[in-house]
Amino acid sequence: MRSLAAAALLFSTTLFAGEAEITAAVDALQSPETVLIDVRTEAEFAEGALDGAENISYEHIAEQITTLAPDKDTTIVLYCRSGRRSGIALDSLRALGYTHVINAGGYKELKDALELQD
Repeated sequence: MRSLAAAALLFSTTLFAGEAEITAAVDALQSPETVLIDVRTEAEFAEGALDGAENISYEHIAEQITTLAPDKDTTIVLYCRSGRRSGIALDSLRALGYTHVINAGGYKELKDALELQD
């Protein structure tokens, strides 16, 4: 019974953490200085992307980030399809010393949240 309760708590905490990241991303994107990066493949990006997003694959973010954000204090919002690849990219950027990086999760969820903002 305890393991069931622990699993439910972990699941609900994960849900709220995801909501908090999307809220933080939407708030950050109100600033024109925020860099929005889609870490999906070029093919996924071509099928649809958020306005103003740059496309850098999560596999190449460490090599290419300085072209978009040379200042490590720049606010960066990352998204992919589900949040997994943007999470990997977030870890890469934090390892490089970037301090204001937000994993907004999935494209559809972030798109929906931004549309609600309008």
